[in-house]
Amino acid sequence: MSSAQDPFYIVKEEIQDSVDKLLSSFHQWERTPKEAGEQWRLSKDILSGCESIEWQVDELDKTIAVAAKQPALYGIDEAELDRRRRWTSNTRTQIRNVKKSVVGNESNGTSTSNVNGMRRELLRLPNAQSNDKSNQYLAQDNDDFISSESDRQLLLIRRQDEELDELSASVERIGDVGLTIHEELLAHV
Repeated sequence: MSSAQDPFYIVKEEIQDSVDKLLSSFHQWERTPKEAGEQWRLSKDILSGCESIEWQVDELDKTIAVAAKQPALYGIDEAELDRRRRWTSNTRTQIRNVKKSVVGNESNGTSTSNVNGMRRELLRLPNAQSNDKSNQYLAQDNDDFISSESDRQLLLIRRQDEELDELSASVERIGDVGLTIHEELLAHV
């Protein structure tokens, strides 16, 4: 199977696009002054992105583990499995470093109220001093979360559809084999 058709490389490319966008946001976050509300919003977006990418990489690792059990069945060798494991490991390390930088910066040099505000926001707890702007941010964050979850569900549905198509083709082949056996038995009788 060529890398253009290999589902690993298709998913890897999607994850890499997400990583590139995350790194772009991270570099923007680094250039934004700490006192700005923009850095706080970017922090939330970055941490959310890290969680999503980590989940995707974990799922990709699971597929590598399945392929490692029967590499010949999937047409890959041990060197290819190692390359895939190395890529997921490097990506996971990269995301972990971004996450540490963002979380470390929040806890170092920021006021307790800012840290508590971030925790409240991440946990979706109401703020006693919330105003219209924070409600707008909450509404936007909720919309973003719903959109992200919707995208994730669409990806899962697409994967399930592909698996169902493969299953359907297998059932069709088994049916054809059954008909052939039936015809052979009739011919022998």
